[in-house]
Amino acid sequence: MSPDTLPRPVRAGGPPAPRPAGRRRRPWRRRPWSRRPNPLAGLGSALWLVIVIVPIYAMISASLTRQDQALGNNALKPPARPTLDNYDTVLHNGFGHFLANTAIVAAAVVAIVLVLCVPLAHVAVRTRSLWSTAAFRLFLLGVAIPAQAVVVPLYLMIAKLDLYDSLLAIVLPTAAFAMPVSVLVLTGTLRDISEELYEAMALDGASATRMLFQLVIPMARGGIGTVVIYSALQAWNGFLFPLIFTQSDGPRVLTLGLFTYVSQFGVNIPALLASVVLSGIPIFAVYLVARRALVGGLMGVGGK
Repeated sequence: MSPDTLPRPVRAGGPPAPRPAGRRRRPWRRRPWSRRPNPLAGLGSALWLVIVIVPIYAMISASLTRQDQALGNNALKPPARPTLDNYDTVLHNGFGHFLANTAIVAAAVVAIVLVLCVPLAHVAVRTRSLWSTAAFRLFLLGVAIPAQAVVVPLYLMIAKLDLYDSLLAIVLPTAAFAMPVSVLVLTGTLRDISEELYEAMALDGASATRMLFQLVIPMARGGIGTVVIYSALQAWNGFLFPLIFTQSDGPRVLTLGLFTYVSQFGVNIPALLASVVLSGIPIFAVYLVARRALVGGLMGVGGK
């Protein structure tokens, strides 16, 4: 029996209940495969994929080639006899030490940036005074200052503080140059927090510290994730500060560890490329996991 032919139930002390409405049909949605094809977009995507994949393939293929055959074969031709000797050479020439130093630098930079930038962005958003606005704008001038322009004063400061040739000499300048963009991202994220939430916590007697830890940080997880990824990338790929502020093998990081395979008489190209492949795997894995948070935060939607 259809719903229209069923007897209507009678309510106690009232009129009969209305008939149950029939099942509504869902609106028709266009399936992905039913959309009209876009040949130009497909061609552009394929071209971009080739531009990205071909250098990676050539690098991995060359890292599996013997040193005496590195320059004699076609770069796009797979090696006739692949070998893992180059990776064994890299792993037995201090790669673990360089990797540990780089991980320490990245973790320290991320910690410093979060501890300083989250409260700073909170104050910049919540404080309406002229001094706060002027300080925020002055702080953002760091976005326009390249590291190469201040490397000499930084070198003198590091030397005066007796921090030369240490991991701290890499951590402090890297964190300082990551902070302006981090504050900019966090400020945009914190502005999306509703004013009613602050007022509700204020009525409950919450202090500024409690608001920071129980409201601001949970609501800004997207922006904080973006800052973490951005700062870690800056520290992992940094080359200028390790090159200028370190000298010995003790504080050497991965970007400087590549010089191990460059000598006065030649370059061990397969081992060098094997080191590049191994050093790129950790940060590439992190990027694959958190790429949406990074792009979303930089586009101003990280906190949503």
